[in-house]
Amino acid sequence: MKYLHTMVRVTDLDASLRFYVDALGLELLSRKDVPAGRYTLVFLAAPGDHSAQIELTHNWDPEVYTGGRNFGHVAYAVPDIYATCRRLMDHGVTISRPPRDGRMAFVRSPDQISIELLQAGEALAPAEPWSSMPNVGSW
Repeated sequence: MKYLHTMVRVTDLDASLRFYVDALGLELLSRKDVPAGRYTLVFLAAPGDHSAQIELTHNWDPEVYTGGRNFGHVAYAVPDIYATCRRLMDHGVTISRPPRDGRMAFVRSPDQISIELLQAGEALAPAEPWSSMPNVGSW
């Protein structure tokens, strides 16, 4: 397993970049504007260490974040997303967003922190029971 990034939602992207880049000193690794989804993703990392990143997500439509919604998720790459989800289920963990696509799943910690699991490398072929499993709750 490898730690990938932590996502936080921001209401003012320019102010956030001034804080994270100008004041805190993180490096801007990439920026992607997604007009169809009406959001922007910005990835930042500490100088010289791009292994642990922070993802700033700016939704273009104004939204008030409550209940920790400004904190999005922690993400990990896993060698076999189906085996990882099976192990989690065997431990009583609910799969909030199953890996129907063989690529991505979400679960929640006991404190309701959302954890994104991403298949390392190429997505696995769709397989049951994952392909037909519905989303549960929020993720």
